[in-house]
Formats: sequence, structure tokens, C-alpha cells
Amino acid sequence: MSKNELTEKKYTNKKVKTGHGGEVRQQTQGDVMTTQQGTAISDDQNTLKAGERGPVAMEDFAFREKLFHFDHERIPERVVHARGYGVHGYFENYEDLSEITSADLFQRPGEKTDVFVRFSTVAGNKGSPDLARDVRGFAVKMYTKEGNWDLVGNNIPVFFIQDAIKFPDLIHAAKPAPDRGFPQAQTAHDNFWDFISLSPEAMHMVMWIMSDRAIPRSFRFMEGFGIHTFRFVNKEGKSTYVKFHWKPKQGLQSVLWNEALKINGADPDFHRRDMWDSIEAGDYPEWELGIQAFDDDFADKFDFDILDATKIIPEEEVPVRPIGKMVLNRNVDNFFAETEQVAFCTQNVVPGIDFSNDPLLQGRNFSYLDTQLKRLGSPNFTHIPINSPKSKVCNYQQDGHMAIRNPKGRVNYEPNSWDEESGPRESLEKGFKSFPDNISGQKMRVRSETFADHYSQARQFYKSQTDIEQAHMANAMIFELSKVVKLEIRERLVGHLLNIDEDLAKKVAKGLRIHKMPEPAEPAMKPKELSPSEPLSILKNGPKTFKGRRVGVLLGEGFDADTFKELKQTVESEGAMFVTASLMSGNLKLSDGTEVNVNEKVDGAPSVVFDAVALLVDNPDDFKQNQAARDFVTDAVSHKKFIAYSEGGEKLITELSHLDKVDEGMFKVKGKSGAKDFVKACADIRFWRR
Repeated sequence: MSKNELTEKKYTNKKVKTGHGGEVRQQTQGDVMTTQQGTAISDDQNTLKAGERGPVAMEDFAFREKLFHFDHERIPERVVHARGYGVHGYFENYEDLSEITSADLFQRPGEKTDVFVRFSTVAGNKGSPDLARDVRGFAVKMYTKEGNWDLVGNNIPVFFIQDAIKFPDLIHAAKPAPDRGFPQAQTAHDNFWDFISLSPEAMHMVMWIMSDRAIPRSFRFMEGFGIHTFRFVNKEGKSTYVKFHWKPKQGLQSVLWNEALKINGADPDFHRRDMWDSIEAGDYPEWELGIQAFDDDFADKFDFDILDATKIIPEEEVPVRPIGKMVLNRNVDNFFAETEQVAFCTQNVVPGIDFSNDPLLQGRNFSYLDTQLKRLGSPNFTHIPINSPKSKVCNYQQDGHMAIRNPKGRVNYEPNSWDEESGPRESLEKGFKSFPDNISGQKMRVRSETFADHYSQARQFYKSQTDIEQAHMANAMIFELSKVVKLEIRERLVGHLLNIDEDLAKKVAKGLRIHKMPEPAEPAMKPKELSPSEPLSILKNGPKTFKGRRVGVLLGEGFDADTFKELKQTVESEGAMFVTASLMSGNLKLSDGTEVNVNEKVDGAPSVVFDAVALLVDNPDDFKQNQAARDFVTDAVSHKKFIAYSEGGEKLITELSHLDKVDEGMFKVKGKSGAKDFVKACADIRFWRR
């Protein structure tokens, strides 16, 4: 298909191919789409670029107007990533990277740089629950000696769209419908899936958000990604492409969907509380920063375009090289002053780090600053302490709302002859220099054909999951699409799934009672068969430790003191938390008269908020009469938790869960017996064979 055929749009056609497997739906009669000034729009799918793969042209007024309007739609909370949680810490560099980058923070092994990190959900408002199925923001502000570097990423390495001009449409489709104002913080509705089913480029991201990656157990147990391809540039001006990865040293972990629903009811602040508690306890979460570094030769030979934000580079092809670690060790002093007022901008880079021509990244660079200007009310938002660089700031900018550090003297322009010796001047040696990439081509609104494969990596991701994870993905899709009223939307999505995995498509169709399979969506490019990649699976990359997790202990009055103390000591020696719950709060006496201050009343501490549980009761009858205690036990069993139990606890398990006997994921504890085996097994997080 020629470029002209790709971009030509005739209003005589109801459906027009875009060249990427999608369709632009145009009315044969009706209004032509225009800008706010009334100018007709020829292409609402692609930004204006210098050549197929070139940078976005600043003169694209239709794109700028659309993004400006979108950026200014909500005040004062963020349009996206409204619900967030911020933490202070530091980044420690591992080695001298001067060979590939001149960025100061990567020059000296062992040097530490202050950071502020904000984790977030994307779709919900500030009051939405933590465990919504959603992408998680993972934004890191590094206060380097050369200025602030913002690595603004997510916990998923790809995105829904390839071009920033579609971002307002994506978010509008995901947010509450404008007529009814719901649903909140969820994508299980017609608008979202209508947009997705008409956007084949989103299929890879769909696989990720329908996986357990979208319901992480904690901020501490998820990866972070820079998503886009960036550049490292050394002092000689040599460029190396890089992709950024944050790897949690705590390991990966998610929750089950049924758990997520119940956690949102029991504790909508679950992720926030978990981060606060772990730092207050001195259990500081750590991530390693890794890079995938590659050159133009690899980029030219790679099966996919490195500028396409809907694609990854498998770690088997370019291994992730650890270059430093981040430790989060201090909670904020004031949530509003720090977490709410922090302003991240993808454009904030330092010398030695530069952008690629990724059209989504180019649009983000443009949009984020505009968003912060609207949200924080002034271009002086860097005067707010959380946003202020820790390096010296020198320029002639002054005045405006919130200007609290205006320069002294009469000079507010440059060049000037008043302070030639001491005034700020540009520096060719120290200043930021853009990599002199060769750019040529016609100005055009077009998507490069190198972006046209929408299914191969989606299939690779699905094939890389364990059977358990694949089942979760199928169930997630069935649930989400079951909330979609319009049958046509359901069928369109199943048509896309047929290009990803036929068995998955059949499972989803069966779950939705679609008796006649729809035709597969027509791919713009025939999918490739790619090898599975183990790093894409959570369960293949489990923590192999129980450190940082929580054991919930259902405790009965008069329970054996030796057993209780041995289990508590064993759990805590592993670096996990030991949390007691009972029918009443207050002090509870053990068999030797020791008083235990019960941490939680069982009504407020269901088993879903714990990683494993212990049932330490002598008289099960009291607990069987309490609904919250019954749920504690049955949920722990159905959610495949590892369970420690006493003799009375065994009766609770078998009678309430209607089991003939306990299984191998349950461990009887008495005195010093069983505690170590239980804690050792907990490193696997769940007993999947149950």
C-alpha cells in the first residue's frame, strides 16, 4: 500500500483504512471535524512529522490545540495519575559510564543523588481506590548536580498508542462517560473498549493490562519502565540508544482479582499504607536501574521500530545492564506540599541524556509542561521546594505568579553589558546540546509502516505467561467485556484476539456466550511468531523470599504461648511482619499469662490484606460464629495462601472450606515444630496447586 493510499481519506467512504489494521470511521453525510477556530482537520490520527520517522513539527496547530485543550480540562487535580503517593530516597551509581554518557550522575561509582518518586494509578480521581485494574505510574525526579532529570515512566513497558495526538481520545474513552459521570477508576465499560477495539495498535498493551501486572500487590513489588527509547550521549558526541528499567530487589508480586475487589472495600489506601508502613519500619524498598543499550546497527536490524512505544526489546536480545540502585527511605512531611505539588516533565533531562524521535515521547515533552502550568498556576512552579533543582539556578527569568526568587538588579534581558563578569551566560562546554541527528523528509501526517505490526508482540507476551497467568488474562477479559453492553464491541475485540492466540479468543468468546466466532481483524502486517520471553512473566520471576511481606495471625484467647512466640520469631527473622487479629481488640492472654496487644479486630483485617495467614486458635467454635472470621479463613483458602494452623485452626479450615483434609500448602505448628517449614514455603507466595 503506498503512502498516498495510507493517508488519503475520501468522505465518500464510511470506513477508511489507515494502513495499520484500523479504520477511520467517517460519515458520508454530516459535519467535518474542525479545530476550535473552525479549520477543517484532514487527519486526526497522526501528528505532523519531518519524514515518516522524523520529529514532530512545532507548527502542527491542530495537534497543539487538541493537547492544550486536553491538558487544561481539569483543575486542580491531575487529569491523569491523579491518585498518587510520593516518597523520598536516593540513587547510587554503580560505575563510571563516561564511555556512553556525559551525564554527571553516572560518572563516579558510589555517588548518591537525591530522588523523589511518585507512584500512581492513571484513570481514577484522587479519591479512587488503590487496587483498581490500571497502569501504575512510576515517576522519578533525580536532583542531579546538573539540574533535575525526570524519568517519567509506568510499571508497564509499552503504551496504548503510538502517536500523542491520540492521547486525549484514549483518556476520554477510559474516564467516566461525560453524560453519566461513571464508571470511576475502571475500564470495564463500552467507551474504553470501543476505542480499544478500533485501535489495533493498543493490542499489545491490552495483553499487559489484562495480566496481573495491572493489579500489583504493592508499589514495592512492581517494575518500572521509561517506555520510550532515549539516547545517552558522551562528551565526544557519540550517541547510544537506551531503554530504562527499574527492577525491584523485593521481587515481583500481584494480587488475584477477587482479592483486589475485597482489598478496595477493606482498605482503599492499601498501597499507600503499605509503602508508609514499610519505610516507617525501616524496611526500605530498593530497585536497580538497568539499561538496554544498543546502536543504530541493532536498531536497523531489529524486527520492530525502536521509536514505537507499543513495542519492547526482549531482554534475550538486549540484556538489561544494571547501572545503579535506588533506595526509598523517607516518607513525606506534607502530602500536599510534596506529593500533590511535585511536577514531572519528560522534557526535564540533563546533558548526556537526550530524546529520540518517538512521536509519543515528542508529544509528552510538549504536553507535560503545559499541564503543569495549568495545574500549578504559573511558570514559576520550580520555585516550589519539591520541584526546585538542588543545583544552582541562574537566568534572567522573573516576575509572574509565585515568583519568590527574583534576581537582583536592573537586568532582565540577555545579552547585556551590565554584569559581563558575573551574569549568567550560555556555555558551549557545559550546556545541554541536542544530538545532531540527520533529519530530512517531507512534512506529512502519516504513521510509518515500521509501526504497523500490532499483534506479534501481543502474542509473544501471552505465550510468555504461565498457564495460571494466561487463565487470569482470559478471565480478566471476560469480566471487562461482560460489562460492555454493545455486542459489536465485544465481537470486534474477539476478532483482534484471533490474531493473538486462537485458544484465548475462544475462551473469551465462550465466556461471553458469543456462539459464532467473528472474522479475525485484518492485520496491516502479518504477525510474526516470536519466541517466549521469561522476563515478561511475574510467576517466572517470583521473589524467592518472604522478606517485606505480612503474615496475618487469627489468634484465640489462651493459645499456646510457645507456639505463638516461635512462629512470631521465625516470621520476623525472615524480615516479614507478624500482624495479629482477633474477635476483639485490646490485650489478649496466652497460655502462660503473657498479654498480647492485638493489632487488629478481624473485621478490619481480612486475610486479603496479608500474604500468608496463621490460624492459632484452640476453640474454633467462637470463630465459626463470626462472619468476618469465617471470611478470613475461606478467603485465605480460595486465594491459595500458605496457611499455618493449630489443631483448632485445622477444624476451621476443613469445616468452613468444606475440605476433607488440609493440603501441602498448609502447615501444622506446635511449639518449635512447623514454623520454619511454613515460612520457607511462603517465599513462593501462593500454593497454586490448591
